[in-house]
Amino acid sequence: MQQLLEDIRIAWRSIRSNTLRSILTLLIISFGIMALVGILTAMDTAIYSLSDNLSSLGANTFSIRPKWQNLHGRRRGVQVKRGQAITFDQAIQFQKKYQGKATISLTFPCSNNAIIGYKQKKTNPNVPITAIDQYYLVVGDRKLEFGRNFTSQEVQEGAFKALIGKDLLTQLFEGKAQKALGQNISIGNQKYKVIGILESRGSSMNRNEDLQVFIPLLTGKRFYGSTKANYNILGKVKSPENMEEAIAEATGLFRKIRKLKATQENDFEIRKSDSLLATIKEDTVKFRLSAIAIGLITLLGAAIGLMNIMLVSVTERTREIGIRKALGASKKAIRIQFLTEAVLLCQMGGLLGIVLGILIGWAVAALLHGVFLIPWGWILLAVTLAFIVGILSGLYPALKASRLDPIEALRYE
Repeated sequence: MQQLLEDIRIAWRSIRSNTLRSILTLLIISFGIMALVGILTAMDTAIYSLSDNLSSLGANTFSIRPKWQNLHGRRRGVQVKRGQAITFDQAIQFQKKYQGKATISLTFPCSNNAIIGYKQKKTNPNVPITAIDQYYLVVGDRKLEFGRNFTSQEVQEGAFKALIGKDLLTQLFEGKAQKALGQNISIGNQKYKVIGILESRGSSMNRNEDLQVFIPLLTGKRFYGSTKANYNILGKVKSPENMEEAIAEATGLFRKIRKLKATQENDFEIRKSDSLLATIKEDTVKFRLSAIAIGLITLLGAAIGLMNIMLVSVTERTREIGIRKALGASKKAIRIQFLTEAVLLCQMGGLLGIVLGILIGWAVAALLHGVFLIPWGWILLAVTLAFIVGILSGLYPALKASRLDPIEALRYE
């Protein structure tokens, strides 16, 4: 242990004697580690945020949406075509005929860039407006913190009522629910009475779940609907064990509603929330591998730079090596000295890269309003890679230094 500490002290003096070159090499190593840890941490944060929101729906929910079809083009490649939109009549018909077998909710995305106003206050033009029915809060696992839900009469009549998220409560009403309930907010030229405030839910991917306004389904259809509008169908069965049977029945019913012939394929798809999450995680594997490749390529450049510095260090310290050998230092001691120096430099760069990578992950979590998790697995990977790079980069210079002839080394000027 004492010998190891002595080797570390000698390595530290050598690093300090070549400050500029050491800093440049350290930065190259840190950027490689930062790319590795930062990208992977950011991806994990985004996936965890999405997973948290999807898992809140549970394993007993499913959604119906138009299917993306692959069509072979005449000249090259594959063209992608989306199935026909789910119309309002189709969605209502499915809900009425299937409602006893599962709880069915219908939603319609009205706008993603609305401006919400209250008296003299206005939000940025980035607030999503979604039209929902009275079943959405149950099926979508959204809970009210204050106020009440829409009634079936308000949904069917297209009432001018609204449910708002916690971020809007903060922006327009200073975070005070008693100030918001019963007040009228403006969306465009229309006034909506606030009747409920939703519990905070954070973010999923790049969508802030707390910066939303919900209005009754028929109200959204009246002001934002069109012949090409697509209505989302979300279902919730009583038990996950009934999911496959429920999906099979829903498929048969919706084929009849879409008037598909027996020989025609489905132009829609039914997806479970847990299968959607599994698909997303599977798709991110390629991105993870790409991030690792970027980090390794950067570390390869850093390894070459570090080896060059170590070779220069061996040349500059030839006389010092000769003196140590003349005083009885073995080849092993010389090798360990230079390997320690390379590993120490790499670990310093790795530590800086880990800190920068964690900061990137934290920034992504803050932007997504998600939960930040310390990436212990990626930190361990980064430390291991930094150690390996140090060994590989310092091995040849260390062998070269240990093989120097002490007499020739002492003559070196």
